[in-house]
Amino acid sequence: MKQAVVNCPQCDEIVEWNKTSRFRPFCSERCKLQDLGQWATESYRIPDKEQKIKEE
Repeated sequence: MKQAVVNCPQCDEIVEWNKTSRFRPFCSERCKLQDLGQWATESYRIPDKEQKIKEE
């Protein structure tokens, strides 16, 4: 059976999706923590459709 692989969301490095990949889908703890930091500082946002309608 072919091993599933994904790209790290932070650095785009290829990561095998298995139990030995501790930080999946990230390649390392560093990438995982960078992503967490971006969430904590609200760098990631889900667009608010209602807000956009009000602005128009």
